[in-house]
Amino acid sequence: MNKDVIISISGFHENDDTDGGTIELVTDGQYGLEDGFATFSYMESELTGMEGTKTTFEVHDSTVIMRREGTVNSLMTFEEGNKHLFMYEIPFGTMTMGVDTHSISANFGDNGGDLNIKYVVDMNNTIVSRNEFKINVREV
Repeated sequence: MNKDVIISISGFHENDDTDGGTIELVTDGQYGLEDGFATFSYMESELTGMEGTKTTFEVHDSTVIMRREGTVNSLMTFEEGNKHLFMYEIPFGTMTMGVDTHSISANFGDNGGDLNIKYVVDMNNTIVSRNEFKINVREV
């Protein structure tokens, strides 16, 4: 059964062209814990540049799956120590990219929890950005 939650996201990214940047977002969403894994979802906003996109996380024991559907479409698999390829579809076209997860920390229970992931995104084995996000999910 899904619960209404508040989702707080703090994200950091940097690449070779910029010093990096931080984005912070607090939004409402849905959360559920069943069959041994947590799921939560929210709608992206104009602030993230992906307005009209629904983002859903599935948090398993050693793997996190992030699915985006809408104006941006992608399915990213985060698994510590492993690189996964994914398709990134935007209104201008589709790209194949890679995500190399350096660390995952997740702690979820009946009322929400926390997720922290550090990862690198590449295209054609060239680093596009180094990223980290921290997410807190809590009941309304």
